[in-house]
Order: sequence, then C-alpha cells, then structure tokens
Amino acid sequence: MNPIPELAPHLKQLRLSGILDSLEARNRQALDGKLAYTEFLSLLIQDEVARREQKKFQMRLRRASFRTAKTLEQFDFERLPKLNRTLVHELATGRYLTERAPVLIVGPCGTGKSHLAQALGHCAIRQGIDVLFTTCAQLTASLNAARATGGYERKLAALARVSLLIIDDFGLKPLRPPADEDLHDLIAERYEQTATLVTSNLDFAEWDQAFPANRLLASATLDRLRHNAYCLVLDGESFRAPRLAPSITRSKPIANGAKSPQA
Repeated sequence: MNPIPELAPHLKQLRLSGILDSLEARNRQALDGKLAYTEFLSLLIQDEVARREQKKFQMRLRRASFRTAKTLEQFDFERLPKLNRTLVHELATGRYLTERAPVLIVGPCGTGKSHLAQALGHCAIRQGIDVLFTTCAQLTASLNAARATGGYERKLAALARVSLLIIDDFGLKPLRPPADEDLHDLIAERYEQTATLVTSNLDFAEWDQAFPANRLLASATLDRLRHNAYCLVLDGESFRAPRLAPSITRSKPIANGAKSPQA
C-alpha cells in the first residue's frame, strides 16, 4: 500500500509538504538498508531542514538586489598584488557583522570594488544575514521618493534595520540637499547598530568632497563611517581594459629584380 497519497494532505496542513519531494526515495532507502524508524524519520527531517535553509538563502539573495552573481571564489586576487588578502578573508568570516563595524573599500574605477562588496555580501547571506546592495544615488533617491509620499520615516527605519547595507559608488555624484541630510540620518541610525559597507572611487581623504553644500554634515557623517572601520584599498589596473585588436601581419615588399611568387 502506498501511503503517500494519504500523507500528502496532512503534510500540507502541517506545512511540511516539502517532505513529499524526497519521501519516496527515502522510503526506498529505508527498505533497502533496513533502517530503523527513527533513522528514516531523521533523514526526512534533515531533508526538510536543508530545503528550508536553501529557500531562505534564495529569498535573501533576491532581496539583496545584487547586480550580478559575484562571489569571492570568482575574484581575481592576482590582479591586485597589494590587496590585503588576509583582511578580505577575515571579513568573509563575518566577524565585522557581529562587531557592527563599517567596511570601507576604495580604489580607481574598474579595480573590482563592486565585485568585492557583492562577494562579501554573498558570504554574509550564506551565514543567514539579510543584505541590501544599492548605489548611493539609488539609496538617496529612494529616501527622497518616500518623503514625497509621506513614507520617509518608515523607509528610513527599514533601511536602518538591514543587517548589512552595501552602499556602492559613494561620492560618484555630489550629494545635494536633501540627499546629504538623508544619508547622514541613515548612517547616524545605523551607527554601532548594524554593519555598513561602502565603496568609493575617492581616496579616503577626499570623501568630504561628496558633501559640497555642507562640510559640517560631511564631518559628522564620515566620522561615524570611519569609526572602527575596516579599510581596503584596491590599487591596480582596471578589469575593464579594452581588448587589443589582433595585429595585422603585413607582407614584406618584393625587392627590386625579384620575382613575385605568382609570377
């Protein structure tokens, strides 16, 4: 007698319908291996836990809004010989998340800042951490849009709660009011409460230039970002260097008096 049709509605009622995916295979394994009932049950529960963890992982990955699927395994460290690899791998363990410390990544265009930021975000998601990846321009625009609809406080609170907020391309565009104030408010809310990762093309000493209208606001914001921060400097050639066209082999001129090969 096949018990699966009878079990299916009960499993669905208990929100354990995922067990149906492996029930038949596990039942066959139990019969062939003469497993005890408890061993059979343990296998089914392990399958269900693994399914739920994978589902949570995929959900966090979607909510993170990464541009592309960038991982640490894909990062080309050989192109950046001066990069502190030890610190990168230390950050991958997620200790900075429990410390609620900022991570600041700077370097010229094309050196892999966004890749590295997303890779560290991917590591955090593997550890069950909620992550959001956004550019600085997108972030401030979303806060301003929320203000227009009366949802600014709710939006700010939601962003402040994200366990790891990755802000890409800080300083790429000057922060004009109210964007500068919005970013300050968000960083102030997150300060020593949650981890924030920021990438920028600007050197650390130039970050105040992102706040051209209010240097006092710049000082207050950057002071919070730099406090106890882990800093990575990416110094190398751009990954986006154009490919060179293949060289064209020119035929040698025929010397005077010599016959052409086709003559």
